Amino acid sequence: MAKRSNKAPEKPSTAWQGTYGDMITLMLCFFVMLYNPSEIDVTQLATITQSLQMQETESVTGGLSLSAGRLSDLGNNINSLPSLEKGKSLGLAKKKAVSLFAPDVKSNKITITSDERGLVITLLSDNFFEEGSAELNINSTRDTLLRLSEFFRSEEVKDRRYRIEGHTDNTPVAQDSQFLSNWELSSTRAINVLHYLADYGVSENNFSVAGYADTRPKFSNETAEGRAYNRRVDIIILDEGHF
Repeated sequence: MAKRSNKAPEKPSTAWQGTYGDMITLMLCFFVMLYNPSEIDVTQLATITQSLQMQETESVTGGLSLSAGRLSDLGNNINSLPSLEKGKSLGLAKKKAVSLFAPDVKSNKITITSDERGLVITLLSDNFFEEGSAELNINSTRDTLLRLSEFFRSEEVKDRRYRIEGHTDNTPVAQDSQFLSNWELSSTRAINVLHYLADYGVSENNFSVAGYADTRPKFSNETAEGRAYNRRVDIIILDEGHF
C-alpha cells in the first residue's frame, strides 16, 4: 500500500504581480504625458463649478428618490448659459496664446494667466520700459509686440473686447519726471502699448485703457523682486461679464 505524501502543495507564484505593477505604472505615465493643462477651458469650468455650488445650497426632500426640479435640469441650465459659447472661445484663445507666446514666457517677458476678468497676458514692465519711462523698448520687444498683434487679429479673439491696464510699484516718480504721479505713468504706458499694437495692424475699436498706479499690486512692495513684478501692463481678453 502506497504511503500518502504529507507534503503541502506549493503556493502559486506571485512573480506576475511585479510585471502587472510595472505595466500599470507605464500606462499611468503614458496618460500623464498625454494630459495637456493648456486645453482646460478655465471659464467654462468655473461656470459649471459655480452652478454646482448653487445646486448644493438647495434643500432636497423625498426619501430615496429625487423629484423633478432644478437638479434634474442642471445639464440643460448649464448648456443654455449665455456665456458658455464665449467661455469655449476663451479657452481656445488661451490655448492659442500659450502656443504663440511660448518664447516670451520662456524668456520671462510675459506671463499668461486666467482670472475672473478673463484671459490675462501680462507684460513684465522692466522688459518693455525703462524705470520711470513710458517709452517702449521697441528694439528688444518688437518680436513680442508682433506676436501680440498677430494674436489680436486671430479668429480666436477677433470678436471679443480687451482692456489694457497699466500698473506701477509704490515708488514715487522722480521730481524731474514728465509725469505728475504714477497715475499718469501707468496710464501712458497702457496707451503706448495700444498705439504700437495699432501700428502693427490691430484695430483699436475693441480696446479700453486704464491706469491703476500702485493700487493693485500682485506682490508685496517691500522687496525689489515684488516691486519688479508689480511694474506691469496687463492685456485682458475680457470675459463677457466684464465688458
